[in-house]
Amino acid sequence: MAAAQRKRPAASATRKRLTAPARERQIVEAAVRFFAEAGFSGRTRELTQRLGITQPLLYRYFPTKRKLIERVFEEVFVNRVDPKWMRLLADRSRPLAERLIEFYGLYAATTYRYEWIRIYTFIGLAGEDFNRRYIKIVESSILKPICNELRHYCGLPGDDIIPISELELEQIWVLHGGLFYYAVRRHIYHARVSDDFPAIVTRAVGVLLEGMQALAARSGRPGGLPVNAPKRAGRTRA
Repeated sequence: MAAAQRKRPAASATRKRLTAPARERQIVEAAVRFFAEAGFSGRTRELTQRLGITQPLLYRYFPTKRKLIERVFEEVFVNRVDPKWMRLLADRSRPLAERLIEFYGLYAATTYRYEWIRIYTFIGLAGEDFNRRYIKIVESSILKPICNELRHYCGLPGDDIIPISELELEQIWVLHGGLFYYAVRRHIYHARVSDDFPAIVTRAVGVLLEGMQALAARSGRPGGLPVNAPKRAGRTRA
């Protein structure tokens, strides 16, 4: 009994010796797992119980639940956007099909995971604007560059001559959203999905490229779509 009592303070002291950055990292990593399981209606009291810390200590790092959610959003979504993806997509020394297939393999490995998919779904249901913010990142950093590479593939003017139209962007959302839904079926619905994700991507990319090239050849415009179309507000994509 005496030996056990001597060990407890040592464990407590070990927890207190965590540096501020290490403690913040511990809280954020636990919050990612917690919100992925419980959703954003989960109470911070439950989170602190899991961590074995007090709520005042949590509030020292994140004064409000909103601040904690902001940090989780940054960790799960913003920090995982890799600049190498954009360089890969723009590398015209390689065939476009090859670039797209490799990109979606990398993107899926980073984002189409249990915690990412569930947090993205929960945060959207909570009515926050985080998903819309992420969508803007995806459109500007990934989808519009893909549109531009498709134009080059089809021998059409770049976006420096004709701006990317809403309908062109929607066409790429069909590809991007379809692959995202594969992960939703797996991690949200727990449905049976094919284990051969690379084959799924290869087929989807092949259909896109052949279809866009055929439409461009017939109409002389990207995807056979109008270049200027009215923009619509509000998206719920990934």
